[in-house]
Amino acid sequence: MYKKFTGANRLLLLLIFGLAAVLSSAVGDPGAAGAQDDAGATSAKGTLAASRIGVPEVEITVASADGSFSEAVLTGEDGSWEVQLPVAGDYTATINPDTLPEGVSVRENDGGVREFSANAGRPQPVLLGLDGAIEGGAEAAGASRRNDIRWVQLTVDGLKLGLILGMMSIGLSLIFGTTGLVNFAHGELVTLGAVLAFWFNVTGIFGIEVHLIVAAVAAVILSGAFGGLLNLGVWAPLRRRGASLISMLVVSIGLSIFIRYSFQFQYGATSRTFRDFANQRVVDLGWFALPPKDMWIIGFSLAVLIGVGLLLQRTRMGKAMRAVSDNRDLAESSGIDVERVIMLVWIAGAGLAGLGGILNGITESTSWDTGFRLLLLTFAATTLGGLGTAYGALLGSVVVGLLIQLSTLVVPADLKNLGALFVMIFILLIRPQGLLGRAERIG
Repeated sequence: MYKKFTGANRLLLLLIFGLAAVLSSAVGDPGAAGAQDDAGATSAKGTLAASRIGVPEVEITVASADGSFSEAVLTGEDGSWEVQLPVAGDYTATINPDTLPEGVSVRENDGGVREFSANAGRPQPVLLGLDGAIEGGAEAAGASRRNDIRWVQLTVDGLKLGLILGMMSIGLSLIFGTTGLVNFAHGELVTLGAVLAFWFNVTGIFGIEVHLIVAAVAAVILSGAFGGLLNLGVWAPLRRRGASLISMLVVSIGLSIFIRYSFQFQYGATSRTFRDFANQRVVDLGWFALPPKDMWIIGFSLAVLIGVGLLLQRTRMGKAMRAVSDNRDLAESSGIDVERVIMLVWIAGAGLAGLGGILNGITESTSWDTGFRLLLLTFAATTLGGLGTAYGALLGSVVVGLLIQLSTLVVPADLKNLGALFVMIFILLIRPQGLLGRAERIG
């Protein structure tokens, strides 16, 4: 039976089983990262802030999932707090709303409760946030000023989200342009990058933890390699056999479900944060405030996306990618190796997706379904900008990111994604090919 597999299929199977073995040994039992050291003292810590200003003297209770441990602590002058935990495992951190100052409340989307998993021997950052602003004082005046022009802060946050979505959308759009495939498993490539980076950074390689930058480089390379091998082992054989696009779409849905729940089995259902850059004080920039990591994410994302644009415009391979995306048959007749171009598109698209997952994990957290939760927004951005166009995907991503954040000025935060989707529908009714898509005749 094994002899019937091609060399590419064998390599794909080896990579899948290798990743499963790596994640199994690194993550261990479901719901517990770093299972090689389940017991041992550890701690949970964080900074509680409202309008990016630390809130003092707020009670936070940390309790174990089995009810065997519970301890309350008050935040310090800068909003920081830390609780010593007896053993590694699953815990819940809860804000006592009765201790919040006037004008500050728990966030509606989480109710001031955060579940997390603590690893032995290292502090576990826990992200808890508040709505509103502290009344009185110079810092409150700055927060009040930013609230008066809240749209500026939301615009910056929307730009950051749009750039992260752009990382994911460009690969999805190029894959559709070169193959016609609507890849529902693209979200799992996003999750793969985040999970691999978490393993390298937090769980460690054979117990050796590396800095997040090193972990991110390794995770992006492995994500790109996995995307290339998926093309070799799954999509290229289906194309050679003449499988219809509908059949390939169904295969991508099944592949998405399989990979996603494999992540849940190995990674667990709890959201986790990277060891580096988890808790940072925000920098007041006048009209808005950002932690240093968000400034770095915006700058780095812009640099990467500009680099991708230059690659598509200036290099022979980039021009070949655009040619295949525009007209595959004409590109093939002109001497372009279409299968080689498609392979490079898969590698680059998967690598960018993995990088997007890592950047999203830095600004928020990482979970087994990170990519799946972002997939709808990625599809919305790609469709809005124009299917098959890299620049359209980037423009659509920025528009979606801005609409999501700015919509919270008029709708509850829990409904912010709906505004972007309604605007997408409205624009497509006026311009079905998308903002930068090319109109085509039908019939």
